[in-house]
Amino acid sequence: MKKKLLYISVNSKPEDLSSSKTVARKFINRFLERNPDFILEEIDLYKNHIPKLEYQYYEKRNSLVKEDKLTNLGEQDKREINIINELCDQFVEARVYVISSPMWSLSFPSQLKAYIDCIVQDGKTITFDDDEKPDGLLNDFDRSVVYVQSSGAKIPWIMKPILNKGLNYIESIMKFIGIKKFEELLVDGTGTTEEERQSSLKNAYDKIDEVIDSLKF
Repeated sequence: MKKKLLYISVNSKPEDLSSSKTVARKFINRFLERNPDFILEEIDLYKNHIPKLEYQYYEKRNSLVKEDKLTNLGEQDKREINIINELCDQFVEARVYVISSPMWSLSFPSQLKAYIDCIVQDGKTITFDDDEKPDGLLNDFDRSVVYVQSSGAKIPWIMKPILNKGLNYIESIMKFIGIKKFEELLVDGTGTTEEERQSSLKNAYDKIDEVIDSLKF
């Protein structure tokens, strides 16, 4: 049975103009070349509809309404809940995740946060113990996340914990739901010229095999 690599992109630019998506594609192609037992699924958070979470979708914290209450909702609400469930199920079924995003305002585009809110679901990616403390469920297999982030500036390593708030959040939330292996593939210093961008792309390309070697799946 083939394993799944789930590619999650969040950038309005076409791939050839997006540094994060360009590097992510290079990474994915190389990963699949080295791991032919994987299949690829993709979701573009700018093109795919990501529902906004409404109070009527939930019967309790992080738990979507069940069949008995679902019948009381309108057709549009039912469709939105089905999409949320499908997004979460798709995420759970994967073993390797590649997320590509630009750094925006020290974070990432809002579509990615909306997507994460959809996949953090009780009984699927988290569970609550008797003390109401959430525990991640995605530690059932070895899983790995690769976060590909582009930024125009070259960020000094000493400033990365302060400025990379988006990256830090993604790492924290993935570990929260049980995925222990997290790798970053940064495309820093894309600058304002094509020469600067190509230099940054090459630096990221040179790290691809090293990142693949470190993954667990």
